[in-house]
Amino acid sequence: MLRHTGAKRSFSHNLRLAILLCLNAGFINAAGFIAFSVLTTNVTGHAALLAVNLAEMNFRAARMVALWLVLFLSGAFASSWYIGRTGRDKPFAYTVPILVIITIVFLIALFGSYYRHTLQETEYFAGSLLFAMGMQNALVSVISGAVVRTTHLTGMFTDLGIDLSAAALQRRNLPVNLKRRIGLKIAIIASFLLGGMAGGIAFLHFRFHSLFVPVALLFIALTYDYLRIRVKRAIIHRQHKEH
Repeated sequence: MLRHTGAKRSFSHNLRLAILLCLNAGFINAAGFIAFSVLTTNVTGHAALLAVNLAEMNFRAARMVALWLVLFLSGAFASSWYIGRTGRDKPFAYTVPILVIITIVFLIALFGSYYRHTLQETEYFAGSLLFAMGMQNALVSVISGAVVRTTHLTGMFTDLGIDLSAAALQRRNLPVNLKRRIGLKIAIIASFLLGGMAGGIAFLHFRFHSLFVPVALLFIALTYDYLRIRVKRAIIHRQHKEH
């Protein structure tokens, strides 16, 4: 899922990556919104909010929203910079960014019970999640060749509408690539929504401890290829022994 890049990357690789990390993004977005009243996986709404606060001369709120925009941008920059410096063709280049995201979400899950709804704490907690989701979005975009984006759906709905119109015009004998594009976008949207539902329900019941779920999802993404290879080798070894 993370090992294959460029021409080696298949539709199934992108599909698995999209489902797992869109579940993760949806979960964090819903949980973060209930916890901090802040959307923590995208910046479109924050850009509008920044403009409104500036228009109303509410500079304290504008500074906070601007900080969130910068943190999301910084997360995307940090992730992409590290991958580019290490080498996109090296699987371990993606390990460090995911470990950073895991650490951030884990610490919020661990210390979130101390959150007292102050403006300063909201800046720190929500800002940390925005930084982490900026890292994840850039990471997935680099791995998939900009085919998959996991933290927002505006582009996905737009692209899905374009692909559906192309399918409606052709009707019969749809190209395989078009079918795959439609299927991938539906999987991304459905996974994000399902993750959001799970995140909302889990946070209402378990509060910040619910964030251990996305930590587990990220750990699965990190170890999936390694475990899959080990399982395949074990099966092949067993088959050889039986014969």
